[in-house]
Amino acid sequence: MLELVPVTLRDARFYVADLHRHHSAPQGGLFAIGACGPCGVVGVVIVGRPVARRLADGWTAEVTRLCTDGTKNAGSMLYQAAWRAARSMGYRRLVTYTLPSESGSSLRGAGWTLIGECGGGSWSRVDRPRVDRHPTQRKLRWERCEGATCDG
Repeated sequence: MLELVPVTLRDARFYVADLHRHHSAPQGGLFAIGACGPCGVVGVVIVGRPVARRLADGWTAEVTRLCTDGTKNAGSMLYQAAWRAARSMGYRRLVTYTLPSESGSSLRGAGWTLIGECGGGSWSRVDRPRVDRHPTQRKLRWERCEGATCDG
């Protein structure tokens, strides 16, 4: 049996740094939630401000990381909890991104909608070179929303 537990952003970042398949922990966030099983924490979700400037409208938040140890239903439970928490804080839209190689079953199970393909590429620029330590292919955007925000 899984239950939701409060976790600090710091502890969630450590969990992600230890277990995430292809990303490091985000620098910050608005809040984090954990899922706990009989043997301890089995997953975390970190919600922050949208990375994409066009989505930074004050009504939209982004799941910047979701990481589990593979425990069945932990991902869906955390996505649902993130939406409920964001909604109770006044956000009208919650977005996240997956790689095309990921099934999205946790998102579908949590009632999220696949919006389509977007983004990708490198953050490195000639005048500001960076080393890419993350997948640079295009991503799939998912969202949960309500009200007029869903229409546009």
